[in-house]
Amino acid sequence: MLARTSAFAGLLTGLALVALVPCRSAPANSPSGPTPAAAQREALVSPASATGPAEAPEAAALAAKPVKLHYQNAIVALVNDLPITSYELGQRVALVMSTSNIPHTPEMEKKVRDSVLDQLETELLQRQEALKNDITVSSVEVDRYIQGILNDNRLSLDQLKSVMERGGVKMATFRSQITAQILWQKAVQDHYAGRINISPDQVDAEMARIREGANKAHFSVSEIFLPVENPDLDDKVHKQADDIAAQLQQGAQFTALARQFSQSPSAAEDGDIGTVYDGQLAPELNKALLGMKTGEMSPPIRSIGGYYILLLRQRYEPAGTKIVEANPADTPLPPVLPLGRILLRLPPKLPPDVLDKAMQVAEQIRAVTTSCDMASKIPEKVQGALYFALGNTRIADLNQETRDALAKTEVGGVAKPFKSDAGIEIFVRCEKRVEKQVPWPVPTREQVENQLFSEQISALARRYNRDLRRNADIEVR
Repeated sequence: MLARTSAFAGLLTGLALVALVPCRSAPANSPSGPTPAAAQREALVSPASATGPAEAPEAAALAAKPVKLHYQNAIVALVNDLPITSYELGQRVALVMSTSNIPHTPEMEKKVRDSVLDQLETELLQRQEALKNDITVSSVEVDRYIQGILNDNRLSLDQLKSVMERGGVKMATFRSQITAQILWQKAVQDHYAGRINISPDQVDAEMARIREGANKAHFSVSEIFLPVENPDLDDKVHKQADDIAAQLQQGAQFTALARQFSQSPSAAEDGDIGTVYDGQLAPELNKALLGMKTGEMSPPIRSIGGYYILLLRQRYEPAGTKIVEANPADTPLPPVLPLGRILLRLPPKLPPDVLDKAMQVAEQIRAVTTSCDMASKIPEKVQGALYFALGNTRIADLNQETRDALAKTEVGGVAKPFKSDAGIEIFVRCEKRVEKQVPWPVPTREQVENQLFSEQISALARRYNRDLRRNADIEVR
C-alpha cells in the first residue's frame, strides 16, 4: 500500500479557495486513501499484487498518448528514445502555475518550465522502469488517491475540475502525474522487497539515542531535494534550486513545489521528513535549522547528494521545558491595533448549505493566512473576496462582535470568521507574531520504527533514481 499525503497542500491552497457557490460534495462514504507509512513498510516487506484482474491498468494508457495537432506535438526531449512533447510540457507547466500560487509572469513561467522538463524526464525514466517490471496502476487506485486528497481538504471533484479548467489544465494531466507517482512508489517497493528489516535491536538503539538527545532542540522539517548525479551538473541543479527558491519567495506553496520537483520519497508526503534533533542532519543542514524560526525557509543548501531547501514547520524545545501557555482572552486588547480585514461578499438570504460552504472556505483562508501581507493577496485567489488594510484602528470604534473575535486571537493571528450583513468577516492582527515555545513530545516505539524505515527507503530510492539517470540516454531539444 502507499502513503498518501495528508493534504496536497500547495495544490489545495489554490483549490480550497475557489468556491463560494453551491457544489456537489464528495460522497461521505468515499473509499479511503492508501494507508500510512507503517502499512507501506509492511507492503514493502511482503508485497501484494498491484492490481486486481477486474481493474484496467491506468499505466497502460501512458504509452498510448492522445493525438494532438502538429504544433502541439513538437518533441522537446527524448528519454531512451521516448518523446516528451511540447503539449505535455505545457500542460504540466500550467498545472504547476495554477496550483502552486506562482505569479504568472514570463520570467517565472520560464523558470518553472526548466524545472518541469527535468521532472518529466525523471518521471518518464521511472515509468519505464515500472513498466519493464510489469508494475501497473489501475484507474481505481488513482481515483482513490485523488478522492483521499479531496476528503482531506473538504473539497469536491467539481471544485478540482473547476480550478483545472480555469488554468487550462486537462484532468488527464493531473491523473498522469498521480499515476507516475504511484508507479514509482510501487517500483521502489518491488525493487527493495524484503531487503529492509527494522529489527527490535535497531529500535532499542534508536530509542536510547533519543533519550540521550531529549535535552536538545528538535525540528519538524520539510524538504525539497534536487540530486546532483554528476559533478558536471552541479551548476545546472544549483540554478534549478535557485529558481524554486525564487518561486517560494514570490508566494508559491512549499508543499506543492516539494511534490512537483523534489526527488526524495518525502515528496509523496509534501516534503515532510518528520522530526529531527539538533545535530542529527548533516552539519550544513543542521546549521541552517538552528538559525531559522518556525515557518521560515532556507536558501538552497549544498549537502550530501545534492541541493536542499528546508522548511522549518515547528521548532520544539528540549523535553521537560516548562512553558507557560498564554490565553489571548487573559490579556486585554490594546486601545489601538494594526488590523487587516478580509470580506467574503455574499448575497442576502443564502441557503444554509451554501452559507456552510462559504464558512468552510473562510476557515481554510484562516488556516493558511499567517500575516496581513498574505491576507492582502487573498482576493487574487478567491472570487468575491475583498481586502481592506485598516492600519492602526481604535478598538473602541469596532462593533462588539469584532472586538470579541479579536480578544480571542493571539498576537499576529487571524480571528475566527463570523457572519455580518456584508458577508463573512475575517480580521487579521497585523502585529509581528510571537513565536510559541513548544516542548518536544518524545516519540513512541512505533513512530521510531516508522522513522527508521522511512530513512532507509528514502536513501535506497535516491540511489535507485540516481542509477536510472546515470544509465539513461536523454536528449533535450
